[in-house]
Amino acid sequence: MTGAGLQAVLWDLDGTLIDSEPAWCAAEFELAARHGATWSEEHALRLVGSDLLASGVYIRDHMRLDLTPQQIVDQLLARVGEAVRREVPWRAGARELLLAQHAAGVPAALVTMSYRTLASTVVDALPAGVFQAVVVGDEVTYGKPHPEPYRRAAQMLGVDPACCVAIEDSATGATSAEAAGFHVLVVPNQVPVPPSERRTFSDGLTRLDLVQLRELVCDCVTK
Repeated sequence: MTGAGLQAVLWDLDGTLIDSEPAWCAAEFELAARHGATWSEEHALRLVGSDLLASGVYIRDHMRLDLTPQQIVDQLLARVGEAVRREVPWRAGARELLLAQHAAGVPAALVTMSYRTLASTVVDALPAGVFQAVVVGDEVTYGKPHPEPYRRAAQMLGVDPACCVAIEDSATGATSAEAAGFHVLVVPNQVPVPPSERRTFSDGLTRLDLVQLRELVCDCVTK
């Protein structure tokens, strides 16, 4: 089997599986415009991959809004969710690689700081059973870059993180997965990601396959 030795592949959502970062950025600028506040691309990029409530605090403070972080998150999620429901913006090659993984019988988990409502929209657009575990930002105590989201996903799948690959597009997400013991395949999108011992870089997903993912954990043996 092409996935031999590879116990699971764990996927980030925003910017990795789907190219939703432009929708998040647009939602933030729209929020600023509605409240007569200022915002910048630099601010928006600073939030890529972050815990949503932490982002809500950052936005409240920098836009000087009379809203709670949760209210800010709810408004952003509504806008991004609407865009994704109209058409899921799959990142090039991501859906194909995920479906190949599923066909080969390699378990998959979705590990995202987006909330269940948005994650479910994407999961429902895929064949049933593609993800065996879904970890979302509104159901963890500590979000990325803390290792809790990836540790929880590993527990749900019953896998050894050292024998798995996490696919991420941000330094925040890569730090979370690496701290949980995963080898990280970094596919940068909107923001640069610094190198690290347990990070392998690719300029895209279109030419990747399970053989290449297996090679990242070639010393492992499947359970």
